[in-house]
Formats: sequence, structure tokens, C-alpha cells
Amino acid sequence: MAKRNTKEARQKRDGIHGPIMLIPHVVLNSLAYKTLSGSAKGLLNDLAMQYNTYNNGGLLASWRYMSEQRGWTSNGALAKAKKELIEHCLIVQTVQGLRPNKASWYGLTWYALDQLDGLEISPQVWPRGAYAHWLPPATPSQKRKPPPPETREKYYQEVRLRRKPNIGKNTTSCP
Repeated sequence: MAKRNTKEARQKRDGIHGPIMLIPHVVLNSLAYKTLSGSAKGLLNDLAMQYNTYNNGGLLASWRYMSEQRGWTSNGALAKAKKELIEHCLIVQTVQGLRPNKASWYGLTWYALDQLDGLEISPQVWPRGAYAHWLPPATPSQKRKPPPPETREKYYQEVRLRRKPNIGKNTTSCP
């Protein structure tokens, strides 16, 4: 079988002269990625689009950038997605942002950290591949405590009484 050259491969896709985004299958098949919410997966794609082989660690996820450049409409959803990606070890914050005009920077953990000026983390402690070791919490967090059994039984009895059919009355339109 003949080996295809790069020119042939480019001709088979749209945007033959533009950049492409690569996310390895090992990342997409990891438990850390599979358990992400939809907004976190969207943010990961938006961050991966910024990567250009020499800027890992300098990726932006600020509200201003994401709302203007990538179309995000909710600051709360963006903050939740960032927190989720950090918890799942798919991104790491490399620079802490400061108000009013310095944004936080992030890096993708499936790539090596690039040498950029101003990073607050060194390549020696970069957690490359940390997503592969991520495990979900042992017990899922409960959003609220369920009511005690006696309260549930009382509620179910009230529902049964409301649903009890009226015997003796013709409540249907059928004869």
C-alpha cells in the first residue's frame, strides 16, 4: 500500500491551508473526558483550538475572550466548565489572572508545557498525562438529602387519595 503524502491528505478536507485541531484518541477515550459535561467538552475544544504547537500554557479561557471570540453566553457556565476541566486534570492553570487586565492562562495536559515568559509553573512539575490517572469520586455527591420514609409515605398516601377514581359517577365520556 502506497504511503500518502501530506498534500493529498490536505486535499481531502476543507480549509486545506488552515490549522487543524488534534485531540488524541487516548484523551477522548479516557474516563476523565467521558464523564465531562457538554459545556466542559465545548470549552476543551475551544482551548484546544488555540493551541498552535508552541503556546501550551498560554491558552486563554477568560470571559471576555470566550464571549467575544468563541460565542459563550454565560459566565457561570464558563466558570463551571473551567472548574470541571481542572478537576478532571485535562487542563492546568499556569498563570493566575489579576484584575483589571490580566487573564489567567491554561495548558492542556496531553501536551508538554512550552517555555513561555511569565509562567508560574515549571516544565519539571508539569502534570503531563494526569487525565489518564483521574478517577471519579468514590461516592457521588448528593445534591439534597432525601426526605425521611414517614414523610414520603404520607405524601404517597395523599397522591393515592387524589387519584382514586370516583365510583358511582360517570366521569368519562364513554357510555
